[in-house]
Amino acid sequence: MSIVDVIVPCYRYGRFLERCVASILDQGLDDIRILIIDDASPDDSAAAAAAIARRDRRVSVIVHSVNQGHIATYNEGIDWVEAPYMLLVSADDLVAPGALKRAIAVMEASPAVVLTFGGWAELDTGVDHRPLWSALEAQMLHRVPGWRVEPGARFIRRTCSTAINPIVTATAIVRSAAQKAAGPYRDALTHAGDMEMWLRLAMLGDVAETHAIQGIRGVHGANMSLHADDILLRDCQQRELAFETFFSGPGAALPDASRLRALALRRLAEQAFWTGQAQRWRGNPASGRDLVRFACRLRPSLLVAPPVGHFLHSPRAGRRLAALLGDTGWARALPFRTAAKAGRSPSPP
Repeated sequence: MSIVDVIVPCYRYGRFLERCVASILDQGLDDIRILIIDDASPDDSAAAAAAIARRDRRVSVIVHSVNQGHIATYNEGIDWVEAPYMLLVSADDLVAPGALKRAIAVMEASPAVVLTFGGWAELDTGVDHRPLWSALEAQMLHRVPGWRVEPGARFIRRTCSTAINPIVTATAIVRSAAQKAAGPYRDALTHAGDMEMWLRLAMLGDVAETHAIQGIRGVHGANMSLHADDILLRDCQQRELAFETFFSGPGAALPDASRLRALALRRLAEQAFWTGQAQRWRGNPASGRDLVRFACRLRPSLLVAPPVGHFLHSPRAGRRLAALLGDTGWARALPFRTAAKAGRSPSPP
């Protein structure tokens, strides 16, 4: 049996498959299996996957005759998993050098850890990844990255206090027994299913985090998450649904579930409010109006009292305000905007 199984869902990403699979096979593990699941891609994904599988016995392929969607594909992959540890990585992403060994080591040493994640980087898929690989490998030679292990309940509280998904999926290496116990990805959570999954996993054990780069997100014009015009509103709606789904399910067992749910939705409302204001100032009134309406639905008090405290207490508040105002006339009156762009300390207003 392999020690780790890696699921590679693929839809129209055949041109990225070779590099993605190579990043997994180059982890220095012989006892590894990879399953590429092509979801009826209209490009040459199936042929590219089959060619990779012919060259390496550790790779197998499933090709759908009819598109089933990414949620069904993820769940099919989870059902296939037999190894003690698993990773789900999109065909356009990469696994960083040594990532699997690092994660397996911390889970072997700490049996209570069910979920591991780490730092990540972005890389244009048209750029040669080898210089980045060399830099990451050299860094690991000089510094052994540590892990911070925290109880799952604390991870859940931390996630609720930000209302932001803290984990990039390409870095999430999981104990397979916990993944199967947590259950499948939710059909309704097409764009926030991963965040809700992390919360469910955290109900089952500890979570380990490292600052070491564990995954690379591929950046390209075809990224699935970039297609919708209403991406900002959709993201907020999906995060709301993720929290509601979690707290109406496994999260309901937490002793402070009501308080955590309220905290998460409050933070989400504050973020949506200021993002909506930013959209208005940047000349996108319809997007801004929808986001502010979303925020006020979650927190009606925002109709009369904007969440100034949330904004001012956030890191680099001055730069955030400059970014919100963009190139409007108001921004030209803020001396810290030019200073921040030049990389100097801001001047006092």
